[in-house]
Amino acid sequence: MRFLHPELAWWFLGALAVVGLLRWWLHRGFASTTTVRWLPRRHYRASWLRRLPIALLVLSLGLIACALMDPVLPYSEGEVTSRGLDIVIALDLSSSMQEEMEPPPFPGTKPAAVLTSVPPRPRRPGKTRLEATKDAIREFVRLRRDDRLALVVFSDNAYVVSPLTFDRDYLLHYIDLVDDQILRGEGMTAIGDGLALANFLLARQSHGMERRNQVIVLFTDGENNKGRDPLESLTESNAANIRVHFVGVDLEDEVRNKPQVQQLLQAVRRFGGRYFNANTIRDLDVASRTIDSIEKGVLVSKAYLRDTPVYQWFAVPALLCLVAAGVLRAIPFFVDQT
Repeated sequence: MRFLHPELAWWFLGALAVVGLLRWWLHRGFASTTTVRWLPRRHYRASWLRRLPIALLVLSLGLIACALMDPVLPYSEGEVTSRGLDIVIALDLSSSMQEEMEPPPFPGTKPAAVLTSVPPRPRRPGKTRLEATKDAIREFVRLRRDDRLALVVFSDNAYVVSPLTFDRDYLLHYIDLVDDQILRGEGMTAIGDGLALANFLLARQSHGMERRNQVIVLFTDGENNKGRDPLESLTESNAANIRVHFVGVDLEDEVRNKPQVQQLLQAVRRFGGRYFNANTIRDLDVASRTIDSIEKGVLVSKAYLRDTPVYQWFAVPALLCLVAAGVLRAIPFFVDQT
């Protein structure tokens, strides 16, 4: 334990010195004689218990001074309780995620533009699927104030970028670091591996009471073409009471209508999850806000705190000492009659 304002101790000692000097200065001198010394001292010596009220008063003043110096614990461990979910965001980093989101219409669809002699202005490149998805994920993270969130990325393999945490700023920082270079040399879409790693992460960081409040949100723009079968991973999620929501990022009709993809989407719905067809940036925002309305449960997480105030350790005993001193002064035995 340490004090944030130890300099206040000198002010307290100075105040006590001033009070002592004033009492000495105002004390009136007098002359007297006594025969008390002739009496047996063992019978007429004042009991030390009579000084108990003043001792309690001095002790309370000392405790008040310690409380005013802002005592803190440099490091302490506490529990953070909230009503929310454990959510793992699984983000596809395959090469197709670098394609442009919402490509412009074919030039032939606007004949009026062809008739004009004014050359068209150069078009500013739009956001890639990855950039648009990251924007939607950032907004999703900002909305989830009471949830623990984690981030998993996958391409040829799956990797944990951030474990489950309440620290949204920490997670947003790592989302900003995710780009097309983070998995350089990979380019496939291992959806099954991404789901399996998300399942493992939830099982590793959660307890029995929390297992009914777990969600995986999968963002991908393609079909599984490497690694584990996603249906197998999805079955494991359902067995662990983990709901999986599938967000198709600008998923082409040709890909979405394939039997393998349709089986995966049907399994997502059958196990209680939802499929969101996000063909535009606005669709991504709508999907993230819809997932935000999911039922929540109680989560408990350990947090390490710095400079935790403990002034109550001194303030409460000081109050008790003041009360005890006042009560004792009401008893005639403790009243000084001289």
